[in-house]
Amino acid sequence: MAAQITAVIIFLIMFALIITEKIPRHIATTICSIATIILVFGVCMHSATALWDTLNFQTFTSVDFWRAGAEATESTKGINWQTIIFIAGMMIMVEGMALSGFFSWLCLTIAKAVRYNTTKIFIMFMILAFVLSMFIDSITVILFLAAITITQSKLLQFDPIPVIIAEIFCSNLGGSSTMCGDPPNIIIGTALHYTFTDFLTNTGVIAIICLVLMIFFFYMCFRKKLGKRNLSEEEIEKMPTPQSAITNKRAFIISTVIFLCAVILLVTHGQTGLTVSTIGIIAAVATCITAGKKSKAILRRVDYPTLVFFTGLFVVVGGLEETGILELIATFIHAISGGNITFIVIIIIWISAVASAIIDNIPFSATMIPIIKSLAATSGADLSVLAWTLALGTDIGGSATPIGASANVVGIAVASKNGHHISWKQYCKYSIPATLIVITVSMLYIIVRYI
Repeated sequence: MAAQITAVIIFLIMFALIITEKIPRHIATTICSIATIILVFGVCMHSATALWDTLNFQTFTSVDFWRAGAEATESTKGINWQTIIFIAGMMIMVEGMALSGFFSWLCLTIAKAVRYNTTKIFIMFMILAFVLSMFIDSITVILFLAAITITQSKLLQFDPIPVIIAEIFCSNLGGSSTMCGDPPNIIIGTALHYTFTDFLTNTGVIAIICLVLMIFFFYMCFRKKLGKRNLSEEEIEKMPTPQSAITNKRAFIISTVIFLCAVILLVTHGQTGLTVSTIGIIAAVATCITAGKKSKAILRRVDYPTLVFFTGLFVVVGGLEETGILELIATFIHAISGGNITFIVIIIIWISAVASAIIDNIPFSATMIPIIKSLAATSGADLSVLAWTLALGTDIGGSATPIGASANVVGIAVASKNGHHISWKQYCKYSIPATLIVITVSMLYIIVRYI
């Protein structure tokens, strides 16, 4: 009992520190993970086994960690090293792409293709945010897309705030469609051994349907703010060319090839057996080798605090798992649902959505994985159905508020830095209705298709 109470207190303190942002979130999870190791595993449990299972270092010696066999056998408890290594590898690859000017080139190419029409740019940037977030972390997508949007707004004289709000939502929506699109999906996929194709054929179908709805929704909300001024041929000629964004042609070509190879490996990893950690390492090593002397600059730009944040988070959640708290929560959900699978789906998707709107969806999804595993075992529900429900609830629910997902925080920060303040009221006015629409559609789709 003492171990359970201590684990819960540490977990709640960690969440409070993350929400209030009194200290950086990676420091918060690090402090709380150390407290878990000392107080929960040491003082209360006196269990070296629980500590070892949570640190999960033994997973590196498993062949299945690097190349999955017919049955994946590596531990799903504690630190999810698959997630951490994959995200680190993709960060290095993306930094190489950014250094070559790839993302600026892509946005300028699209703007030129639609002849700098603001309404068409609005729609195309929404689609771009969705598609890129299927393969690249949504934080990175919004970071460069919001900056490009503000640059375009100065040239074309339109308000960038509506576009950025729509981009944030669509990046989270796109991230929900694949295993590597959003951190919660990476955590779910690696912990439960689902592939890129598994996500794409399940959550991806729902996400594409909802993208069509969201394009119409945001267009109706913002059409009057976008303006309809068409540029003359002379004005179009004065616009910066896509080629001007490329800082190094050789690096641009190489980074594009590495990105395409990574996408192919991710799409086919169910057939090749390569795990996402292996793919992440391949992408990172290829980027560093081809970058040569610039590899040091790329490595310096990697977001190491986020990797530390994940590691600490998994240790704290491991404390809840080892003390049996997560099993108790699963039992409670099973009890209030009466074991009815439809009710379980409804409870999970709405709890996930509401919780992720209030707190960061990354720790919430990591906390819920052991819970849905217990629910599947006790209720007889298909674990994959609960996994798709959790993924959609956390990914989409995180879009509802400025702090619900990391991409939201980044997009709003970029806008504010450039003199375009997005208030909570302004953001939630559009994001909450959009979230309610997508969650409702997702819930109905899951019930009709799977139950």
